[in-house]
Amino acid sequence: MINRVISGVAVAALVSGTASAEQLTVFGPWLGPDQEVVESVLADFAEKSGHDVRYVGSDSFEQQIVVDAEAGSAPNVAVFPQPGLASDMASRGFLTPLKDGTGDWIRENYAAGESWVNLGTYAGDDGEEDLYGFFYKVDVKSLVWYIPENFEDADYEVPET
Repeated sequence: MINRVISGVAVAALVSGTASAEQLTVFGPWLGPDQEVVESVLADFAEKSGHDVRYVGSDSFEQQIVVDAEAGSAPNVAVFPQPGLASDMASRGFLTPLKDGTGDWIRENYAAGESWVNLGTYAGDDGEEDLYGFFYKVDVKSLVWYIPENFEDADYEVPET
């Protein structure tokens, strides 16, 4: 059976068909002190759920997750550092949508919940949009700020791409 991975920009969710598995593999980008924190959280989850949970970190996550998915050896859970990669993998059929009702829960419990649902919603290999990602940590890394009046004074046009 080919395991499918779940997306996230720092998103984690169980793969369809493995939610009752005794052993879960979580793959993500964290190493060093961050990995220690993740492993401590997963240890608590393992104790409370009875699952055997193993975290695997990689500094080449973006490449390795694609290789693993293509080879049919994807982890049960993946923590994606980029929504674009998750979207690409959903379109290739490597991701499994989250269960019905998850989007409603996010809308009800997250500030700006609809925005979070939109960020984790991608078109699958069938072209249908589904919620694949449940975000619990997002780092903004590439905002561009400008002062509209300065652009007007210099006769600049705001780029649209």
